[in-house]
Amino acid sequence: MEQAYYKSTVGNLCVIIENQEVTRIFFVDKIRENFSTPSPLMHKVIKQINEFFQVERREFSFPIRLKGTDFQLKIWKLISNIPYGTSLAYVKVAKAYGDAKMVRAVAATIAKNPILLVVPCHRVIGSDGSLVGYSGGIETKRQLLELEGFPEQFNVL
Repeated sequence: MEQAYYKSTVGNLCVIIENQEVTRIFFVDKIRENFSTPSPLMHKVIKQINEFFQVERREFSFPIRLKGTDFQLKIWKLISNIPYGTSLAYVKVAKAYGDAKMVRAVAATIAKNPILLVVPCHRVIGSDGSLVGYSGGIETKRQLLELEGFPEQFNVL
């Protein structure tokens, strides 16, 4: 396992790589010093995250591995398809899954997203366009959406 930290404009991120695949990207309060030389893959990941925050990258192109139940994997795959600069309501994610009544289960699964930014759960919003629920906090969600063009260029699908 390899771990590295990135100080972004919206908070500190930790990246974890296992078996040459990114398995987690999440917010942390403090950055710990890295004592080992980063692998080429970690260099690539950090470079792409930096490009995302510099508004030079809209998609990531490094290997990831999501770990979860079949339901979680399906929901994370659905939200992975939300294009940069757009959003989708939680209820519409549930409908895309096949059952609008599953909105609470969908929201709970989105809250457990292990690979932030790459699986763009910040793009999932309330039906009324409100910014609700985000593991990094609502202010962080707002900042990520603004980075992608919200509110001027933001489209609710």
